[in-house]
Amino acid sequence: MAAERVQALATVGLDALPAQFVRPSHERPENSRAIEGVIVPVISLSQPHHALVCEIHKACLEWGSFLVTDHGIPPELVRRLQEVGREFFRLPQEEKEKYANDPSRGSFEGYGTKMTKNHDEKVEWVDYFFHLMHPPCKVRHEIWPQHPPSYREVTEEYNKEILRVTEVLLELISEGLGLEKNVLKASLGGDQLELEMKINLYPPCPQPQLALGVEPHTDMSALTILVPNEVPGLQAWKDGNWYAVDYLPNALFFHVGDQIEVLSNGKYKSVLHRSLVNKEKTRMSWAVFCVPPQEVLIGPLPGLSTTRTQQSTQPKRMPSFGTANSTSSRNSFLLQDRRT
Repeated sequence: MAAERVQALATVGLDALPAQFVRPSHERPENSRAIEGVIVPVISLSQPHHALVCEIHKACLEWGSFLVTDHGIPPELVRRLQEVGREFFRLPQEEKEKYANDPSRGSFEGYGTKMTKNHDEKVEWVDYFFHLMHPPCKVRHEIWPQHPPSYREVTEEYNKEILRVTEVLLELISEGLGLEKNVLKASLGGDQLELEMKINLYPPCPQPQLALGVEPHTDMSALTILVPNEVPGLQAWKDGNWYAVDYLPNALFFHVGDQIEVLSNGKYKSVLHRSLVNKEKTRMSWAVFCVPPQEVLIGPLPGLSTTRTQQSTQPKRMPSFGTANSTSSRNSFLLQDRRT
């Protein structure tokens, strides 16, 4: 039996939101409005190295997220990446269902809809396509979209660029922590670091003030690199408030994830964030999760751990494949109680 898809629900012209999508009162966007006009740090990679390390360090300490400009990824490549993603979601429903995943059976890659209810019996207003991009030995091209035909070529080209930018950012973050520049990458598996692509589609929603595209969560990745379309919706939590993240053309949005929080012994916090939806427009985002292979042990790095954490915290492995954007098992990774 095929899963119920949010995109299909949106196309039938609903006047009211189905009950399973209506959030509890305290979670609704209408009751938890974000502060606007405060800009998430914008960092240009073209500036002098010392200034760059200082800015990245400050952003990781204060926000856990930042926008990166002058990263060297051609805007035309990003445009093509977004176009092949949009083309997949324009396919007839029966064609998309050929790529359906089945998380209940451990099959996370492919086309999906998060219909697993949370403790409040609520679900999110989003469909997605998820697959591994790197390392090559773990990539399953047979589950990548065959339509449009250019999907593989464009995504592989983007993968090469993201690998380059990820390496640069991991070096800068390492130096910001007072470590040698290669320490973070080596601690995350070196060349076996995994890159997971997740294309999120948030269709127009009849009552966006009652729904969430993605509920508040942190990412179980080390870093998440996000490219959205021009429709706003991403919000980050800071100092007890939600802040709207403005769209900046040609910028990459970086989240600090749970793995770096652990490796840094809590110095850099994994950012809590959520996604809102729009009544008239489709929001989309292309998220790349940078995660260590499952066999890599993750714990506070030497030089950053204290006597207390050395005694109380043992290195742990990354949870099973496909959970980098999940909150289900993240608590075992954290070193201290999280904000709510």
